[in-house]
Amino acid sequence: MKRLIVLAVTHLGAIALGFALGIYFLPILTAQPSPDDATLLAEAQIAEFSVELTRDLRGSDTLHWGEGTISVTPEKIVHQGELAPGPDYKVYLTRDFVEHEDEFEPIKADAVQIGDVKSFDGFLIDVPAGVDVNEYTTVVVWCETFGEFITAGKYR
Repeated sequence: MKRLIVLAVTHLGAIALGFALGIYFLPILTAQPSPDDATLLAEAQIAEFSVELTRDLRGSDTLHWGEGTISVTPEKIVHQGELAPGPDYKVYLTRDFVEHEDEFEPIKADAVQIGDVKSFDGFLIDVPAGVDVNEYTTVVVWCETFGEFITAGKYR
């Protein structure tokens, strides 16, 4: 009986570990290639606003972080840098700076979703028609699936 319990526990542990590793590695394996550096640089140079992302935000941790530069034009959001890999990342614009999910969740309904992050070593996302980036101050990267804050930067 003791042997069955040990086998059950070890097998369940192995399944749980495999599941967790799958959640972590699947976005890396299925990520689209990042835009080339020249394209990101060209778009960033015409940006009206830019902000440095850091890992020292209250909501950032070992698995949820971003670093580099976010540049904002009326037509594009440009990220040059790295994001911790994960599933279902979205970019939002908010009127107020937030640095943790407990700050973002209450204002999420007032935020505007810009688009999906499909690469973790820089991205280029079109700003939807009708969105005025001047009405907002902050870019937020958010994991929709798990409700996790990844990073943010106040660009104005």
